[in-house]
Amino acid sequence: MHKLAKLDQKYVWHPFTQMRDWLRREPIVIISGKGAALRDAHGKTYLDANASIWTNLHGHGHPKINRAIQKQLKKIAHSSALGLANEPASLLAETLIKTSVLNRTTGIRNPKLSKVFFSDDGSTAMEVALKLAYVHAQRTKRTTHPRFLSLEGAYHGDTVGAVGLGHIDLFHKAYAGLLFKTDKVLAPYCYRCPFNRARPERADAREYRKCNHECIDQVEKKFAAQKRKGNPYAAFVVEPLMQGAAGMIPQPHGWLRKVAEIVRGNGAQLIADEVMTGFGRTGVTQAGSLFACHQEGVQPDFLVVAKGLTGGYLPMAATLTTQKVFDAFLGDYSEFKTFFHGHSFTGNQLGAAAAGASMGILAEASSIRGRQRLQQDIAEGLQSLWTLPQVGDIRQVGLVTGIELVRNWKTRAPFALREKAGIRVCEAMARRGVLTRPIGNVIVIMPPYCTTQQQAGNIFAALNKSIREALGE
Repeated sequence: MHKLAKLDQKYVWHPFTQMRDWLRREPIVIISGKGAALRDAHGKTYLDANASIWTNLHGHGHPKINRAIQKQLKKIAHSSALGLANEPASLLAETLIKTSVLNRTTGIRNPKLSKVFFSDDGSTAMEVALKLAYVHAQRTKRTTHPRFLSLEGAYHGDTVGAVGLGHIDLFHKAYAGLLFKTDKVLAPYCYRCPFNRARPERADAREYRKCNHECIDQVEKKFAAQKRKGNPYAAFVVEPLMQGAAGMIPQPHGWLRKVAEIVRGNGAQLIADEVMTGFGRTGVTQAGSLFACHQEGVQPDFLVVAKGLTGGYLPMAATLTTQKVFDAFLGDYSEFKTFFHGHSFTGNQLGAAAAGASMGILAEASSIRGRQRLQQDIAEGLQSLWTLPQVGDIRQVGLVTGIELVRNWKTRAPFALREKAGIRVCEAMARRGVLTRPIGNVIVIMPPYCTTQQQAGNIFAALNKSIREALGE
């Protein structure tokens, strides 16, 4: 066993990992990376098929991001945002607001985003949105006891407030005594929707579903029921177009727009969790927007971003919101309307410099063409998987894909989590030089944007062979 692997097993406690299993074998110790490839302590090379847990946009060791960090490092690495401003954070805030403009006329009463609050990661950025929405609802006299609505299977982070918005028992039940109560509503999970009357086919379930949009009706009923109680919802929280940790659950076309209309019609605010979906992950559009919600003409009251904000190089996040929300916290010092929330590394210069460089790369014509090509490469690579009886559903939204494994596609019968079907497939992929991490029985493929056509082909060839090896012919 490599000496670094021994040190890891002796001292490090890993997230979302059963450490008894971890200690049974030598872990992969990553030493370096270039483009879409990673190299371990033994010199073996792997393809990074989940962009280092959904964060790395442009590949490892990108020269423009490296130079931006190095240039900033020669000036200063960090200074406090409490009572001080700094150059890269100010420039990044301007870029984010300009990039968040919805270049599309719609019939929805969409707000304009104008303010940025920086934090450290997706969980803390969601915590900011939650606290701001909570206090705003009280100060605008909407309700004295603000309540929030999110989707079944929701996951919005691991800080206590963010966990309160989540509805995955495996992750959240242990902390139930710490949490405030939030409500949940049926997610548009077409493949396993109780209202979908269609028989399984060898296609994305969104394409052949038979339903009457009951999932949208359920949202409308929730808002109406809460209103009758005299305590209308303060906000609805959603990952636009694709629910990530729920199992890469895609929303059928039009769902988000119709739900946004319900939210607006009830006077509630919309919180868009684009931690995973932001910065081009859900595909290239004619309007050129980098955010998933804009693909349906929806602008939220809170736009929450992280992961890919810095290109996956440094931990940084942001919560974008409106002038209306900002104004609710203005007042004389003695009124103590200040937003009493912050982080030591808020607006960190190195992170902001990396993010600024990443945003510049995203706007380049070559990057846009590369993302379009990779989206097509992924779509083509997925087709071979339909021949496998253990593949029940394949869900692609732009550059994000989830492949749901089942006992038999004709029945949709799932594997029990204790059987570790997804884990076994990913272990077989690692032996073939491809790294990713499953969500239960769903294999996630979300490579960096620089992934070549050949590398994409290798990823799906490895996945195909690994399903056969781990789950049988």
